[in-house]
Parts: sequence; C-alpha cells; structure tokens
Amino acid sequence: MAVGSRVFASLVLGAASLLALGSMPRVAGADDSAAPLAAVAAAEASGANDAPPAGAPSPEAASDTTSGDTADASTTAHTKPRAMRTPTPKRRGGVNPCMTPDPGFGPYDGWSTAPTVGQMIAPKKGGLTKSGGFDLVVHFHGHEPIRKEFVKTGNGIVLVGIDLGIGSGAYSNGFASPYVFDKLIESVEAEMTRRAGKKAHVRHLALSSWSAGYGAIEQILQQPAGKKVEALILLDSLHTGYLDGAPGKLKTDQIQPFVAFAARAAKKQTFMYMSHSSIIPPGYASTDEVADYVVSTLKGKPKKSSRKDVLGLDLFERFDKGDFHMRGYTGNDKPDHCAHIGLMADVLKTHLLPRWKTPKAKK
Repeated sequence: MAVGSRVFASLVLGAASLLALGSMPRVAGADDSAAPLAAVAAAEASGANDAPPAGAPSPEAASDTTSGDTADASTTAHTKPRAMRTPTPKRRGGVNPCMTPDPGFGPYDGWSTAPTVGQMIAPKKGGLTKSGGFDLVVHFHGHEPIRKEFVKTGNGIVLVGIDLGIGSGAYSNGFASPYVFDKLIESVEAEMTRRAGKKAHVRHLALSSWSAGYGAIEQILQQPAGKKVEALILLDSLHTGYLDGAPGKLKTDQIQPFVAFAARAAKKQTFMYMSHSSIIPPGYASTDEVADYVVSTLKGKPKKSSRKDVLGLDLFERFDKGDFHMRGYTGNDKPDHCAHIGLMADVLKTHLLPRWKTPKAKK
C-alpha cells in the first residue's frame, strides 16, 4: 500500500487513495502491499482526540445494554448499507483526529524505557495496593496518540506503549516467542518495584491495539501468559484474510484467539471492547466484517444505533452481551480511522476502572 499524501507526508501517515490508508495493517494471507504507519514518529499523528466536553454524560455509561437479537454464525462477508459521510471540521470540534492537541502527562511521569520492549508511563505517586499490586495496559501501535487519551482517564493504571513499524506482521513476528512478552512483564514489575521501594506485581492485565497492533495480541493470547489477560480493547484493529484471496469467506482460523476471548467476555469471565470503522480495505476483510463475524459466533446480531461520539465518530450499530461490547461507526477515510483512538478515554472510565477498582494516582 502506498504511503504518503500531501497532507500527512511529513508524518508518513497518508496514503495514495481513499482506501489505501497509511495506517492499515498487513494481514497474513492478504496483499502485502497493505502497509500501516511506517515509523514510530508517524504514530503520533495516527489518532488521538479530545474526550467529550467536561460534564457531558459518558455515551457508554448511558447506553450500555445487552442485545437480545440472535443470528446464525456465518463466515460470509456482508454488504450492509451505511452512510460514508465525512464529518465537517465543526463536527470534529475543529480538531484533526490525526493531529490532536497534547494534554501532557497529567498525574503520570514521562516515558520510561525501562521495559524490554516499548516504553511505559506510571503514576508519579499512587496506583499501587498495599501489597504492591498495580494494573497494567499494554498497547500496540501508536504509543503517543494513545498516551494523549490514556492520561485523561486512566488515573492510576500503568501504560506500556509499543510501536514495531510496518504491518500486523511486524507485531506478530515480534511477539511470536513467549519469551518476549514474559520478559516484558517482568521488566515492568521490576521497574515498579524500584519505584515503590517494595515488591510490586501486575494485579490486572489488559491488552490494547489500534490498527496493525492486533498482530501481537493474536500471538500473546495463544501463549501461557495469555491466560493472565483479563481485558482486550481493539480500536478499529481486527482484520483477517479471505479464503482463496477473494471477498467472501473469512479466514476465521486467524481470529480464533479473539473469538474464544469474546466468548469468555460474553459470560463475564473477561472484558472485551472492539470498535470498527466502515473502511473497506483492498484484498482482505474489514474490521466491520470481522466484528460482525465475532458477534455472530456469540449467536448475536448488531442492533441499529445512532450516537455522535468523539471527533465526529458516528455510531450506527452496537452489540452487547455480558462483558463483550462491539461498536460500529461510519466513516471510510484516514481521519475516521485515527478517531478510534479517542474512544480509549471513555472505555477506561466507563468499563475498565470500575471493573478493576484501580488505586488512584496521587497528585
């Protein structure tokens, strides 16, 4: 996939066409020309946005219900009609979703290179239980954009951000060995022990990704450490290939680790949140198609919905079962893809923090 556009060329985010998004992942079994952000520097432009206005009700909290719709599981690509409109600058709050203001670090310190892979931010004070337990989110792809959103509501949770470069293959290969993730967790615990002056350990663990980052999560979920993962957050981030390379049947074997996790979330054994845009990528299944497939495996069917979310994201469908939540949005351009990172702030506030009861950071 060609990278670069006159608007985003300096940040290596743009693409040669509407569908050739510079941040879309390469999918195993799909056309390798589908390239994502080409560098960590580009990730900073890859999509953070402002949270809803202060005092506004949380859209997730206000409409978190369980769908009773049912449907038979299917691996066939769908052709749902929907508006592909692009929000006006006013609708986006005057902010470019791929180039958002930096809110700073809030109660967190700056990036630390203590982890064996990526970087981490931790509360300057607090965030630990009396026994030294702390909660951790490991995010793949776009560590700077996700940090901008994370610090708004992640009060107390430790964040590790990892960028490995081009395509989902870079993340899949980077975490193919269980040793990599095991050592990453050990290094974060060692750093938190050093800061606390007492033995510290991960209490709750979540994995998060935007765009190509799901490749790492696919590997981790199949490893022994995957059993310790309690939550998944996928922000316009789960693709798969097509059987025989043509639109139609999805390569469902590639996403089985996520399907299994979703089934556990539906039973309230874990938590899973996934969002999708209406982008149609060339040669492989969209996040929309994959989300519909995951929902169908839960014997469900997305419900029509209408809600205006951060930076012009327009919700048109949703599905909730137990602690599994899917949100579908219109929009098929680069800014629409970028805007999904902005959902992180509300997911933390509405779902993860209440679930984990994370000790707050101290000012």
